[in-house]
Amino acid sequence: MRILLIWVLNAVALLGVAYLMPSIEVTSFGSAMLAALVIGLLNTLVRPVLVLLTLPVTLLTLGLFYFVLNGLLFWWAGHMLDGFEVHGFVSAVLGAILYSVIAWALSALVPGKKG
Repeated sequence: MRILLIWVLNAVALLGVAYLMPSIEVTSFGSAMLAALVIGLLNTLVRPVLVLLTLPVTLLTLGLFYFVLNGLLFWWAGHMLDGFEVHGFVSAVLGAILYSVIAWALSALVPGKKG
């Protein structure tokens, strides 16, 4: 039940990002739900491989390359889905940062497991 609530909150965070940034478009709540699912799957399955492959660049940039990776995955999700569009790489990086902050704040409102 908690995972479904987090998923819905991530979709709400994505709608918030689309509201705050005109270069990111989400057509409906259903599209936001699907985009939140795809972003979550990309972050779970693809991101660890990319982090490992780009470790030298990440070390050279003192960790700032993580923002680029998050932006690339956010941009990729925008290209994969019809109801979710990201216009430009800079918008993707800024949108990914904003999405992370909003999703984190909303997730902090959900009580965790006790014990």
